[in-house]
Amino acid sequence: MFAAKLENVVKEYVLKGETVRALRDVSLEIPEGDYVAIMGASGSGKSTMLNLLGCLDRPSRGTIYLGKDDVSKLNDAQLSNIRASRIGFVFQAYNLIQQLTVIENIEVPLFYQGKLNRKTRERTLELAKMVGLSTRLGHRPTQLSGGQQQRVAIARSLINDPYFILADEPTGNLDSVTTAEILDLLDRLNNEGKTIILVTHEDDVGARSKRIVRLRDGQLESDVRTR
Repeated sequence: MFAAKLENVVKEYVLKGETVRALRDVSLEIPEGDYVAIMGASGSGKSTMLNLLGCLDRPSRGTIYLGKDDVSKLNDAQLSNIRASRIGFVFQAYNLIQQLTVIENIEVPLFYQGKLNRKTRERTLELAKMVGLSTRLGHRPTQLSGGQQQRVAIARSLINDPYFILADEPTGNLDSVTTAEILDLLDRLNNEGKTIILVTHEDDVGARSKRIVRLRDGQLESDVRTR
């Protein structure tokens, strides 16, 4: 079973009357439980692939599957629902809501889907404990370190049991010690069976994955299983 699959995906943009091909006939399979680092220089197509995998955009041609669902031609409302329910996002800037507490930030995806209840609160508390924040539930983001904020974001990404965690430069704003702690947490999640897709330009971060996919000029340059 695949967490995500791209078949002959092309993505084109029109800029100033010229067509720019950001992805060129890319095919990629990500099995459930994999840990993939997507790497490449600026302009290689990393961000475009992230947007497509995250259902933030649609391909110009080709097919994208998330689980068994073909998401290539879904409308905006359908894509929004997939993003909210089946993808866990972790961003470089954390993207927490400053007015909310730790527990409320973890529950944001549930709030937007109208799924808050006693059972989901138990799940939230379990995730907060898992990421080491069970003593910080009432704190707001300004009262947390960068590493703690990213732990909140990771817990939030797991609240809906997504197909995969899509982590976009998740350690970009962190020091080396905190980076190691966040990568250790991602390792643990993957060892427990969670699929992780990590977008990074840092070789030492990418080296923590099980597989490195490199893009160059919108094409798949290499796909290497590291462990």
